[in-house]
Amino acid sequence: MTESLKQFLHRFISRVVPVEREELPALIWSFVYFFCVLAAYYILRPVRDEMGVLSGAHNLPWLFSVVFVTMLAVIPIFGWVAGHFTIRRLLPTVYAFFILNLLIFFVALQSGIGLQSFGPIFFVWLSVFNLFVVSVFWSFMADVFPTGAARRLFGCISAGGSLGAMTGPFITAMAVKGVGVSGLLLVSAVFLLIAVGCMLALLKWYHSHHGVDLGNRHLSSIKNPEAISPGLWIGVLRIVRSPYLKGIALYLMCYSILSTFLYSQQTILIPQVMPSSEDRMQLFASVDLGINVLAFTLQFFATGWLLTRFGVVIMLAVMPMVSFVGFGVFGLVTVLPVLIGFGVLRRAGEFSITKPTRETLFTVVPREEKYQAKNVIDTVVHRGADMTGTGIVSIFHGWGMSLSAMSFAALPIAGLWVAIGIWLGRRHEAIRQQ
Repeated sequence: MTESLKQFLHRFISRVVPVEREELPALIWSFVYFFCVLAAYYILRPVRDEMGVLSGAHNLPWLFSVVFVTMLAVIPIFGWVAGHFTIRRLLPTVYAFFILNLLIFFVALQSGIGLQSFGPIFFVWLSVFNLFVVSVFWSFMADVFPTGAARRLFGCISAGGSLGAMTGPFITAMAVKGVGVSGLLLVSAVFLLIAVGCMLALLKWYHSHHGVDLGNRHLSSIKNPEAISPGLWIGVLRIVRSPYLKGIALYLMCYSILSTFLYSQQTILIPQVMPSSEDRMQLFASVDLGINVLAFTLQFFATGWLLTRFGVVIMLAVMPMVSFVGFGVFGLVTVLPVLIGFGVLRRAGEFSITKPTRETLFTVVPREEKYQAKNVIDTVVHRGADMTGTGIVSIFHGWGMSLSAMSFAALPIAGLWVAIGIWLGRRHEAIRQQ
């Protein structure tokens, strides 16, 4: 980047982002890096949803169980690898591994193997992919930027991810009928390759700016004992002994169980209305695009104001109430437009309202408990609830229960979710005042 171009860009960008001139290259590379990571994921997410449909609702409990067990197995393995590999070796290895996987899936499709044949493998693989590429990205960002710069720049970098989350499904919706699933796999791999290039450019910038080779270090979040749980059972014990942490875990469980209710209903209803696989992927991509655009708009314009204006209690209760109403309406009017509209509103609300508010609940938790318990809640509790939800729906489906009846069966869980949200919000305020 020439000095004149750097000066022009700094004058333009610094009007909205408090970036120092020497930080500008790192900000741009990080923005593009996160854009590419989330674009790569959201290109593939509609493909995963289609494979869930092809597998059938009766197989979803098995799929989510495999995701849960795989996460439990992979997390400690990755922790060991990250503790022994330097950044220069670890990050390219992680992304090269996923790029190679995409090429293998591409060859499998080109050789005539159908989507349904390796659908379960791809479903589990993408869940692991999403966990690690995003986790590795933010761990790397924590090493590149000191605390002061992180507070100023991470919002802009997050916006790059949001833009990628909108671009990915847009590409899928526009291109799936032209290039097919195999073509989408290659497009996703290209985005990951660009992300590797951005990562290497950031290492070069860090060396020239600080005079230190960051690539020879390990990720700080792996080496920092406060950043990851030292053991699964320690985190579990922290949760069991704390009513407040148990409340957070139950709140997330209600959300996850109801999410799998909605996802399972989607896998049953959509094939009945849309028999074409490509049409379904186009629909899934359009839904993801709508969710991300709505979530980005709410995050940018409303989330901070709403949380400040209405407080934690109301913000924690909003989406549970939306879910109660949404399942009730879908139970009465069991048609695809209601299901899609409810799903878009619910997921956009999770990203822009529920999750930011839920994260504030940990601000009053002691530092040790925060990292030990939060790690378990975000992984084991979340995926365990997914597995539980699909198991419940599978039982209902086996009993011959209709989609309408399933929706009404979800209402008690939504009601419990509302009650837990109100209790958690009040408890949070009481602890904060103390």
